[in-house]
Amino acid sequence: MVQEKDAGWASSEAVRRCMQANKGRDTRPELMLRSAVHALGLRYRVSMRPLPGVRRTADLVFPRAKVAVFLDGCFWHGCPEHHTKAKTNAAFWAEKVQRTRQRDQETDLRLIESGWLPLRVWEHEQTAQAAQRVVTVVRERTAAR
Repeated sequence: MVQEKDAGWASSEAVRRCMQANKGRDTRPELMLRSAVHALGLRYRVSMRPLPGVRRTADLVFPRAKVAVFLDGCFWHGCPEHHTKAKTNAAFWAEKVQRTRQRDQETDLRLIESGWLPLRVWEHEQTAQAAQRVVTVVRERTAAR
């Protein structure tokens, strides 16, 4: 049964179940990126909060280099190339994506202010290219420290 507070986002019980089944971590794109970065020789922390006391979790974290990698989904983070507008409950989802974009910008700013480098990867990016970008950035930051 859909509770009253949930009625705003779920257009039906089936949609509600489907959305609740979406994983917050260890998604297929995350696993592929982690595997590719690992194969290139880097070790990292998974689903870690780079800044203590700030409820923002990065997908891959390189504490020594102070690099936080976020793998952003095209729908949830409003990819300029692949984001599609919801057909049902469109206003709710448009507002949710806008809030997510604002939170991403705020997260990036907070990390930068603390000496971290946020690195954002879209889920549609080629895994090998994204992994190489991560490795290059981490190695450059590590060498500079």
